[in-house]
Amino acid sequence: KPPSCLERAFPRHPRLPKAPAGASLSACPLAALGGGSSAPCLPAWPLRPQLPGSARAAGGSAAQPGLRLRGTRAGAPGRRAAGPQPSSSSSLPVQAPGKERGREEFTADLLLSNSCIPFLGSSEGLDFQTLLLDEERGRLLLGAKDHIFLLSLVDINKNFKKIYWPAAKERVELCKLAGKDANTECANFIRVLQPYNKTHIYVCGTGAFHPICGYIDLGVYKEDIIFKLDTHNLESGRLKCPFDPLQPFASVLADENLYSGTAYDFLGKETAFTRSLGPPNNHHYIRTDISEYYWLNGAKFIGTFPIPDTYNPDDDKIYFFFRESSQEGSTSDKTIISRVGRVCKNDAGGQRSLINKWTTFLKARLICSIPGSDGADTYFDELQDIYLLPTRDERNPVVYGVFTTTSSIFKGSAVCVYSMADIRAVFNGPYAHKESVDHRWVQYDGRIPYPRPGTCPSKTYDPLIKSTRDFPDEVISFIKRHSVMYKSVYPVAGRPTLKRINVDYKLTQIVVDRVIAEDGQYDVMFLGTDIGTVLKVVSISKEKWNMEEVVLEELQIFKHPLVILNMELSLKQQQLYIGSRDGFVQLSLHRCDTYGKACADCCLARDPYCAWDGNACSRYAPTSKRRARRQDVKYGDPITQCWDIEDSISQETADEKVIFGIEFNSTFLECIPKSQQATIKWYIQRSGDEHREELKPDERIIKTEYGLLIRSLQKKDSGMYYCKAQEHTFIHTIVKLTLNVIENEQMENTQRAEHEEGQVKDLLAESRLRYKDYIQILSSPNFSLDQYCEQMWHREKRRQRNKGSPKWKHMQEMKKKRNRRHHRDLDELPRAVAT
Repeated sequence: KPPSCLERAFPRHPRLPKAPAGASLSACPLAALGGGSSAPCLPAWPLRPQLPGSARAAGGSAAQPGLRLRGTRAGAPGRRAAGPQPSSSSSLPVQAPGKERGREEFTADLLLSNSCIPFLGSSEGLDFQTLLLDEERGRLLLGAKDHIFLLSLVDINKNFKKIYWPAAKERVELCKLAGKDANTECANFIRVLQPYNKTHIYVCGTGAFHPICGYIDLGVYKEDIIFKLDTHNLESGRLKCPFDPLQPFASVLADENLYSGTAYDFLGKETAFTRSLGPPNNHHYIRTDISEYYWLNGAKFIGTFPIPDTYNPDDDKIYFFFRESSQEGSTSDKTIISRVGRVCKNDAGGQRSLINKWTTFLKARLICSIPGSDGADTYFDELQDIYLLPTRDERNPVVYGVFTTTSSIFKGSAVCVYSMADIRAVFNGPYAHKESVDHRWVQYDGRIPYPRPGTCPSKTYDPLIKSTRDFPDEVISFIKRHSVMYKSVYPVAGRPTLKRINVDYKLTQIVVDRVIAEDGQYDVMFLGTDIGTVLKVVSISKEKWNMEEVVLEELQIFKHPLVILNMELSLKQQQLYIGSRDGFVQLSLHRCDTYGKACADCCLARDPYCAWDGNACSRYAPTSKRRARRQDVKYGDPITQCWDIEDSISQETADEKVIFGIEFNSTFLECIPKSQQATIKWYIQRSGDEHREELKPDERIIKTEYGLLIRSLQKKDSGMYYCKAQEHTFIHTIVKLTLNVIENEQMENTQRAEHEEGQVKDLLAESRLRYKDYIQILSSPNFSLDQYCEQMWHREKRRQRNKGSPKWKHMQEMKKKRNRRHHRDLDELPRAVAT
């Protein structure tokens, strides 16, 4: 079954309860989603919102992930992260009365938005985890299981092409004999897609635990329809591509050299960072030294990037990010830490030592932690993904990293931001020194040889040193034992930009877009999770380096809770491309029309992509007309932005409803805010009173995320109820409800009167039936008294059986009408007369 974009969590959509377990799937036409056929979809209700930092929900079960509406701010004192919470005294599950209506609206939004397009080019899950974006030609290469796809960035389902490249049959059989899984391991999983030149792509696959590489011909021009694998020039992929399709891996191709960080053995225990390929006349195969345990120790590579250090190309370096095991002191316990490493592009290895090995290899620790008040920090040590946000200066991109905790007790994820200036400062700082395995790392205070270890050979630095082979022996010996920097790299502002703690998911992927808004520029983060959701988050700077994180949207992309394996961002197309094991999706970066149809709603969204244009909430574009667009990302204050627009200041233009409740029974007043950022307050204006008072929850009055539950209604509860939502300084009424409480005695009298009236009707009907029976006996001399009694007994049983079945009664009436219509002459005969 083809994948589909499911359970679109629109930021302004009402929150609805989770689908019941075992609910059947429905079919939704994918024509509105960019496809031409139909595919299975989940029921059209979103999941119950997950509360940031919240504990278990009432009843002991974990809160479900899913719909997260506009402006969820975590960590704000005195604010709820997801709207009103149920009172602890409530023991009754409450459902929103408008649930069915909300589902229909939700499905319509999904089908008509056309902002999420699933890839329909495969009939089964193909492990879509390798992406290569070509913005210039408007295309995307997608690596999968035994396949390589060429897609259009505009519409991934339009005129796509594919190459079938399976593993050799003998390799598949050997893989199975080694105990590997035939479906998930013994195949050719594409792991490397790198642009080799203007006409060819370098591609590598696992080859059923026998890595293999080759070249794909794309042609010279954009109009060329060539998409062909050169099967005559295949080569070994060892040290270029991992054996295991699930092994973390990173590579980049720069200046015709392939830099790869991968495991190079069948078991995946030995890892190395290597350089291969290269120009034919200047080929230097280089790798890390495996004889020194503290170069790399079970490394899991995350990302590799070429970043220039200066304007001199001889100083260009390759930076790579990874996590590895570390052992401190005499303890046998190993911990996982994250690192950033670097090597020089022009590293050619040593002359007498470290031959064909890196002579400029250095690494430093990446710290992502929450400072504690008692001095004990909370660390997020496992690096999951890295994204480099380009700036005007190509030497100083902004480094975004996704980290998770290593503890099985304390689970959480965080996003930390680093500057290249801080990273370079650590590499230019003191080295770490370790006497032996049983000793701790300490700062090296001895003499540092010249040129400084880790420095790239350059004519401007020293004309006599033209290559790393010209390094003195003491430089080579020093870097062989001192490849670790003593200081660590800390995030900007010393703390994470975003954190997620005590949630049932972890962050796995990140891409970032720098968006220009009316009041400045903002970095919008798109975060993938291990349950198939994507979070759209903006981090807003406050005073004294404080940051406010606002979750604009949380979208459930895939049908099942799948790990998002890769994401790529197209700035030209304003699209996000998301890959997982069982599906691939194209997602628009913005859906401004879903925020609402009022200026206040658009302003409160705080989405840098969107602004009020006078008629609707639409895509924001910088313009010289300052008041042409209404937008306030930093504060989200509609009063200052929409003061001259009527819909923003109208306080009482809410829907009015009249409801009835019975004394001593319970009733539910529905009020579903459009935003989880809103604080909900209830007010009552009692009958005969001109003043309103705020309702405070107690054992009888319970606030829920769907409205107000009033138990054991009393006569004094009658009156006008106002549900008001407050966001920042903006307050508006969502709904007005007039509650009329019917006294219990009045209800009992009404029921008693109805009951007595029903009994009179039954007696009259019975009298009419018996009168007809008497006439029947008199007109039929052969009709005995015993037969009459038996008929009455059967009639009574039939009446009791059909008393609670209006459907059967209706069918009986229809049957009588048909009998009268076709056998009218039989009505004159006595009923059920035995002859």
